[in-house]
Amino acid sequence: QVRLVEVGGSSVQAGGSLSLSCTAFHQYRPDSVMCVAWFRQAQGKKREGVASIYTDDGSTIYTDSAKGRFTISGERGKNVVYLRMAGLQVEVTAKYYCAMTWLRCPTTFDYESSFGYWGQGTQVTVSS
Repeated sequence: QVRLVEVGGSSVQAGGSLSLSCTAFHQYRPDSVMCVAWFRQAQGKKREGVASIYTDDGSTIYTDSAKGRFTISGERGKNVVYLRMAGLQVEVTAKYYCAMTWLRCPTTFDYESSFGYWGQGTQVTVSS
């Protein structure tokens, strides 16, 4: 059984920064390797990927919209992954979800079914 808990969503002014965390609670070895990804869904829009990290080697994947402004980080054995967001713009307003798979990160965010575990999400609202 795996439970993902996202923390850190808030309302911020455009240009500000925010850091989200995703903690994976599970009953397996503390140093278990996992792929954790962040997705977001704006109101009325389809959910889209943001970034992912494979905790074994720290390799990361970003969507084009996240590159340069978002940083995903995490450490094997810590079971916590962070998404640091800088220079926030109104268009990134959305509910942010973390998702996890025990496998290597998929090379594309098109296949959400690759991730078997999802958190409840945390709202990020950016105002101008």
